[in-house]
Amino acid sequence: MKFKAGLLALLLSGQTFSSVMVGADNAQLQYTGRIDFADRAKPVLSWPGTSIAANFTGSSLSVTLDDQLGKNFFNVFIDDKPVVIEAAQGSKTYAVASGLQAGAHRLLITKRTEGEEGGTVFKGLELADGGKLLPPPPRKQRHIEFFGDSITSGMGNESPDDGPDHLLKDKNNYLSYAAITARALDAEAHITSQSGIGVMISWFPFTMPDFYDQLSAVGNNDSHWDFSSWTPDVVVVNLFQNDRWLIDREKRLSPMPDDARRIAAYRTFVQKIRALYPRAYIVCALGSMDAVQEGSKWPGYVRTAVDQMRDGGDQRIDTIIFPWNGFGGHPRVKQHQANAALLTDFIRKKAGW
Repeated sequence: MKFKAGLLALLLSGQTFSSVMVGADNAQLQYTGRIDFADRAKPVLSWPGTSIAANFTGSSLSVTLDDQLGKNFFNVFIDDKPVVIEAAQGSKTYAVASGLQAGAHRLLITKRTEGEEGGTVFKGLELADGGKLLPPPPRKQRHIEFFGDSITSGMGNESPDDGPDHLLKDKNNYLSYAAITARALDAEAHITSQSGIGVMISWFPFTMPDFYDQLSAVGNNDSHWDFSSWTPDVVVVNLFQNDRWLIDREKRLSPMPDDARRIAAYRTFVQKIRALYPRAYIVCALGSMDAVQEGSKWPGYVRTAVDQMRDGGDQRIDTIIFPWNGFGGHPRVKQHQANAALLTDFIRKKAGW
């Protein structure tokens, strides 16, 4: 009996040192982006740059994810120090920090990859015994939304200059011009982008006018984002690179659209954005891939569409063209940083930030 009593005491003692489970529906977790909360305990992250922020105490932290395809990558920052999670298919707990000092710590989880890599259910955190969540960081007051393609997603941005563009490990939305700009402006960002997408035609059977209103970024689907739930002060549209390739180089549209039709297609999409966000300042960007190289007509299409909207009375819209620098692949981090610097200054001047 003494042995059994001693064993019971040991077991009870072991429970004292058990980890602390934090459910995904904990009110102290701060979510950003188009996230599917149909089940509050199992939110689904699919868009690039969607994030979870928190403050916590405890000497260790683990993250539990249930990944759809086993293709997603996530950044996990503990006090600004990054760890990358390569998500395995299915449910798995990832130990991301241990041996942390006593006191408060900051957590930020961001989705590096995008909808074509599938959705990921966030199932919660595991803290060391005695750890707890603290009140989250204050919400940023400025909101900015980006509509774009692989450039905005950050495709290949962490690849060497002479490396391939397509490796999933080298796609990091956190270091895209969009995310860098948002941080520089102290703004909360929604990044509505998809590699390969265009306005008139894409490398797959749907375009941004089909895709921009979805809650889920996993392919073309019937989900619906509630635009009234989050309103941007500034919108950046960076599209037409894939249209240039598929129309001019690949000859995928027949009959070949003339200049007026290309301008009208772009203007029609931007007018949809304007109808959703009547007070936002809209920045129509292009670049910095070969759609902006010398002799290209595509910057002119964007400028003309914007001029037509301004002539129609819309004065809260303008154009920025990121300069072509001769690099043949997707922009690398240094080019994203340079474009972010240009865009940040532009928005500060135009939006009064």
